[in-house]
Amino acid sequence: MATTTTGSRAAAGGKEKAPNQWMLGIRTLLRGAGQVMFQCSSWTGLLFLAGIFWGAYASHTPAVAWGALVGLAASTLAGYLVKLPAANGDEGLWGFNGILVGCAFPTFMADNWLMWLCLIFFAMCTTWVRSGFNNLLRQFNTNSFTFPFVFLTWVMLFGTRIFDGVDPTTLSHPALPVVTLGTLDSSFGHLVIYWLKGIAQVFLINDWVTGILFLVGLWLCSRWAAIWAALGSAISLAMAILLKADPSDIANGLFGFSPVLTAIALGCTFYKVNWKSAIWAVCGIVATVFIQGAMDVVFTPWGLPTLTGPFCVATWLFILPAYKFSAHDVQDRSEWTADARQEAQIIDRDLEREVDKL
Repeated sequence: MATTTTGSRAAAGGKEKAPNQWMLGIRTLLRGAGQVMFQCSSWTGLLFLAGIFWGAYASHTPAVAWGALVGLAASTLAGYLVKLPAANGDEGLWGFNGILVGCAFPTFMADNWLMWLCLIFFAMCTTWVRSGFNNLLRQFNTNSFTFPFVFLTWVMLFGTRIFDGVDPTTLSHPALPVVTLGTLDSSFGHLVIYWLKGIAQVFLINDWVTGILFLVGLWLCSRWAAIWAALGSAISLAMAILLKADPSDIANGLFGFSPVLTAIALGCTFYKVNWKSAIWAVCGIVATVFIQGAMDVVFTPWGLPTLTGPFCVATWLFILPAYKFSAHDVQDRSEWTADARQEAQIIDRDLEREVDKL
């Protein structure tokens, strides 16, 4: 974080006051929270954290809220320790996988000191695992999204089956999937609650008030992101009801969170907003629901949650073709911020030089 000096002050011999390092650090952390939904905004991140804390304490699981903070801090610190490109850290790209790890571990495992050690370690791992996955995927003009969180959480949750010190308290027992019979309250008020929970579940929070806070946070940074988040949850909710999915899963918003992320990614992040990309985004939302259903069938026998895996798969499938919907579309879809794209280009050039030396 360099001290800047304006031209007029330099000419006058004066020096601009160095930015407060604590404030810059807090901004980086808050941006990391916001980047879970592709928003480089500290205000958005602050509202996301507020939503997490509200939902976690409302459900009497405060460890989830504090785990989110610890995971966010650990993954951001890891970026500094291994000296990854600073621009990525400044824009919050080190933190968003870590905060998801911080939400997931207390959700699925018993609250003990071993869980917290594992949370810190795996949250830190997400930072360099993301860098590695991005190096592999950049050649396909895409990036890893939240897959470092998904991959490392799957690894840890698999391990809990054999490591008795970290008890998988809320993981389902491995079993073949079955169709669950039940009824769903489809009154308007309950449908609104299901819709909001679909947005809140992005951070594994089952609370409709949290969904409102998330929407407000998105609206402050990007109106289109808020609109697409709302549409993603609404379309996935309608599909889940139409396809007669598990009523409990519908009521808890479990069919909404991956489509919400897909909607923001395709609707306004990696494609310019227009009617053609809107159709593409809706197709991606629909595909995400089907992919989630398929992945639920695959993972239920293992007793594992799909997490945001369906979002990653669906978004890869709809970004890899690299369709151009307008003359002004940005073709580089390996990152979603300008500084991160520049850093990626620098890394590519450095790698080419190393290859040429071989």
